[in-house]
Amino acid sequence: MDLQLDGKTAVVTGSTAGIGLAIAERLALEGAAVTICGRDRAKLDAAAHRLSKAGRVATVLADTATSAGAMALIAAVPDADILVNNLGIYEAKPFTEISDDDWHHMFEVNVVSGARLARHYFPRMLARDWGRIVFVASESALVVPSEMVHYGMTKTAQLAIARGLAEQTRGTGVTVNSVLPGPTRSEGIVEFIRSVVDNKDAPETEREAEFFAKMRPLSLIRRLIEADEIAAQVALLASPLGAITNGAAVRVEGGIIPTIA
Repeated sequence: MDLQLDGKTAVVTGSTAGIGLAIAERLALEGAAVTICGRDRAKLDAAAHRLSKAGRVATVLADTATSAGAMALIAAVPDADILVNNLGIYEAKPFTEISDDDWHHMFEVNVVSGARLARHYFPRMLARDWGRIVFVASESALVVPSEMVHYGMTKTAQLAIARGLAEQTRGTGVTVNSVLPGPTRSEGIVEFIRSVVDNKDAPETEREAEFFAKMRPLSLIRRLIEADEIAAQVALLASPLGAITNGAAVRVEGGIIPTIA
């Protein structure tokens, strides 16, 4: 399928690994000129090398979790047709041990960073009468995990921002959506699963099975999602072919969220 992204420009945050890198790669393969960003030069260069095989890619060395980093990205890329707010962090911590600083930091990185960039790019998309913004949220936005309530809160906030912006796009060629991935394979999630299961020394497949049985029992696929699977859904939403999906929280979580949610 041709997603008609030739000539489009895209910015993807949190794009040196995992879901963000997979999204950037898929967009590049579909013909978009993609800008990735990161705060680690070595990781940024490695990601750019991989993406250069897929298509056009530019890099910006910046920590977009900060205001200064966002301004650096905006200075390098003043306009974009597609903005994918993928940057995010997570951690498992008992609710009573989540400090004020933990709450503020999680909110700053996961919520404010995306709002900053949308604040810049969104009005320019409206002025051109075309654009796509996608917030990479999580199934935790609707099924808040007890082991990381602060993370779930930030993902719910992302849904609110996306819907609020979408309400301002009526009658235009701009769409704003969020996607809700479930647990997706990465180095970080493998270590996270090890930290929360009982049998930490079991083979990886057994730890994964225990995680889904005990901590994500509602999952229908009962496996980690691959980053490429999320990227395919995001690329469709980011394309002209995704025009009728607007203001939606698209479930790409393997069935964790009940239908009634």
